[in-house]
Amino acid sequence: MAVGTVVIVTHNSGGCVRACLRALEPFSQWKVVLVDNASTDDTIQEVGRTALAVRTLINAHNAGFAAAVNQGVRLAEGDFLVILNPDTIATAGSLDKLAKALEKENVGAAGGLLLDEAGQPQKGFTVRRFPSLGSMLAEVFLLNRAWPTNPWNVRYRCLDLDYRNDQEVEQPAGACLAVKRQAWDSVNGFDEGFFPVWFEDVDFCHRLLDQGWKVVYCHDAMFSHAGGHSVHRLAFRDRQSYWYRNLLRYFSRHHSRLELVLLRMGLTIGLILRALLSSIGFRPSGTSLIEAVGAYWHVVWHYAIRSRDF
Repeated sequence: MAVGTVVIVTHNSGGCVRACLRALEPFSQWKVVLVDNASTDDTIQEVGRTALAVRTLINAHNAGFAAAVNQGVRLAEGDFLVILNPDTIATAGSLDKLAKALEKENVGAAGGLLLDEAGQPQKGFTVRRFPSLGSMLAEVFLLNRAWPTNPWNVRYRCLDLDYRNDQEVEQPAGACLAVKRQAWDSVNGFDEGFFPVWFEDVDFCHRLLDQGWKVVYCHDAMFSHAGGHSVHRLAFRDRQSYWYRNLLRYFSRHHSRLELVLLRMGLTIGLILRALLSSIGFRPSGTSLIEAVGAYWHVVWHYAIRSRDF
């Protein structure tokens, strides 16, 4: 019987998925389920070029990350799940170390140590604390770029974390998230309203903790992680729209109405500031003035000003 199942969601992941799957070949006691979100590249062909037995489900349209993970989990076997991005490479023994962590009482989820291409910990990404009003306003007002060591950013991105020690945490990165099947079922998996990506993993971990489960970080379960292979292909306006919309959806579920109102006010001011800076040349590389201002106004109008259910 399988120890557990690795669930991988792909979307135009042909450049990285084969390496991800090959790294899983030594884990003979683990099943692998891959859900493809309507890739238009050679992702499925690359999956077929590995020796690994992969159960593959191909969606006719992009159902979003959360929905695809839920689909994969419904096909999973065993007591443990590992949600793994296709640009994440498991090292020897890493899956089993995560499973061992999940065997402990009341531990519902676990994350490992994510390493960059140079083999260094991805500090600020591997583990984070839940978003607060202060940390998100610091993000919106560009304070985190001007002053990365500000206290809100340090706390949010866990820049004060000792990555050498196992410990309880709030939110491991969704790029590699291990979950006890019982814990997954207790909160009914991912919220598919977080479409197509961003904050579904944050919301999930928050709901786990609300149900009394523990979430832990395992320092010796190591994974190489490139990051952002799919979202970087999104148009600039879509990236802005999805991120801010899902941030507001998260706040509407885990923060007070007052904090949600203050966040929306902050988004309006912060995005107007970004539009003004764009007009004098301070805008994302490769983005035109029309693209930048149009994207910021779209977010302000549709999500910060208009009253709507997230």
